[in-house]
Amino acid sequence: MASRILRGLGVLLLAAGLIFLFRPPATPADGRVHITYWEKWTGFEGDACRAMVDAYNARQDRVWVDLLAISRVDQKMLLATAGGNPPDVAGLWDFNVDVFAGYNALTRLDDLCKQAGFDESYYLPAYWQLCLVKGHVYALPTTPATAALHWNKQHFREVGLDPEKPPRTLEELDAMAEKLTVKAADGRYERMGFMPSEPGWWNWGWGYFFGGKLWNGKDRITANTPENVRAFEWVKSYADRYGAQDLQLFQSGFGNFSSPQNAFIAGKVSMELQGVWMYNFINKYNPDLEWGAAPFPYPADRPDLANSTPVGLDVLVIPAGAKHPREAWDFVKFVESQEGMEMLCLGQRKHSPLAHVSDDFYRKHPNPYIKLFYNLAKSHNTFRQPKTTVWKAYQDEMKNAFDRIWTEGWAPRDALANVDRRMQVILDRELARERRRAG
Repeated sequence: MASRILRGLGVLLLAAGLIFLFRPPATPADGRVHITYWEKWTGFEGDACRAMVDAYNARQDRVWVDLLAISRVDQKMLLATAGGNPPDVAGLWDFNVDVFAGYNALTRLDDLCKQAGFDESYYLPAYWQLCLVKGHVYALPTTPATAALHWNKQHFREVGLDPEKPPRTLEELDAMAEKLTVKAADGRYERMGFMPSEPGWWNWGWGYFFGGKLWNGKDRITANTPENVRAFEWVKSYADRYGAQDLQLFQSGFGNFSSPQNAFIAGKVSMELQGVWMYNFINKYNPDLEWGAAPFPYPADRPDLANSTPVGLDVLVIPAGAKHPREAWDFVKFVESQEGMEMLCLGQRKHSPLAHVSDDFYRKHPNPYIKLFYNLAKSHNTFRQPKTTVWKAYQDEMKNAFDRIWTEGWAPRDALANVDRRMQVILDRELARERRRAG
């Protein structure tokens, strides 16, 4: 097993400075089986993980979970797995699952899930699908996320818009954005109604709001389709209307996302696509902000695309070669229970990935729009980055295309055709490697 992972990791194993991670733990003296759980979270999210672990440790006397907060947890887990001493459980991101399964670095969970009753009916289907690779289960959900339009109600009121009526269509969004945009006497922007480049986390995905996709799910890159071209023509319309250089200058004054200078929190941008986590930062840095959340608008001629949203997920995995897989699974089962999951998701102020949610969860949840984010995950218009091991390269190409369209004035069709050409070569090469490994 280790040799297969070593071949997949290649140059990553040169990071010899991490070799301390491979040292075996000391034998515990308390009679319990100690398992190691590596998690990426710190701050209040880390506190929520700690409370969940403490609850598990207190409810039984056979297993003890040692929780460690690990930076760059995905890279370090791969290295530790290749070195023969992985953690027993690790908290990763959904986009790690396909790649790590391809490296043979994850334990397949099919039989364990079947025994426990964890299947598509137990979870919201969009989140269950994020844990599958070629039909097999390699991870299980923890805290999920959808994204919605956030709007500043005070700004709406200032320009005569109804603060309780966000835009439903993209045409309405564009018209409202124009009314909400404010220029100073010197011609510089003081406020933008909306910017497709802010916060910029889903620039690869604008095509999905217009009915596009980025690949056929198997062997063809589909960046340059009419739907995707239309989406990036819409993106370009903002740069054309408001001036690419002026928008760049305006955006250069934004502070860090997690700060009072966040563009939306500071009132620099009136409407923004943001995730369920945004409540946490509004509450921390500007609790008096009047805001709302609603499904992101759709093209007026495509009402079938209502409730489109990117979905993302934190996941638990049992690395290949874990020393205590049975005990690790016992802990994972607790996390996946309604009790454990709601404890974690409430602590991190996210919605639950489970198909059934208690009334108590909603009663205690501080986010006034938490049901919206949960219901968006049930939409048939959820999307995520393509489930392919070449996604990192694809994401970089889409970022380059967005920048060329947004700042350099490239025609969307030309920029996306360039992505198609470059990425098809990379995908073909990777598929050939996969065939050789399978053969």
